[in-house]
Amino acid sequence: MPTIPNQGQFTMDKRRDIAREIARRYCTLSTQGITTLANILVPFKVSKGEKLLQEGEVCRFMYYVEKGMVRQFYYKNGRDVTEHFSYEGRIVICIESFLKQLPSLLMVEALEPSRLFGIPHDEFLALVETDKEMEHLYRKILEHALISSQEHADSQRFENATERYMRLLKTKPEIVLRAPMVHVASFLQMTPETLSRVRSAHAV
Repeated sequence: MPTIPNQGQFTMDKRRDIAREIARRYCTLSTQGITTLANILVPFKVSKGEKLLQEGEVCRFMYYVEKGMVRQFYYKNGRDVTEHFSYEGRIVICIESFLKQLPSLLMVEALEPSRLFGIPHDEFLALVETDKEMEHLYRKILEHALISSQEHADSQRFENATERYMRLLKTKPEIVLRAPMVHVASFLQMTPETLSRVRSAHAV
């Protein structure tokens, strides 16, 4: 299971820095909004190969990746299928489990040693009910997650293997550079052999 480091290692100034990074990516927050968000952030440290979320567990956090890379995946007919990658400056969330607070069908695994800050469901949703800035931030995070999911689904539906790879290389090169190719191939819904051929054909 992921470890929560000694809270003394993460001063309020550090948590405010993370809150500012989240605000820069998703929406503008006032100084008070930054402090409000910083107050509920929970630090996590995970080793390569460690799981933040197991199948059947409830997703109780949205995780902001400060350092490292994680993936969401599931098993289908005994096959490991990668659904999403998150790395520095991005949030990972198993959205159905988080929203419904029901067991997740997805798992979250660290592909590198990673540091993350969790936004806890109960504390955050309580703030969303009363704080307009937190409500706005919540909406922007969910909008971003839904748009990203739709774009990926549309790519799978309407683009061929080469087009899917080239889109990923253009929009999220960190994934191609850092993630194991077997997981990249799964994410792009192609075999590792097909991905190897596509990469070779478009090598610089």
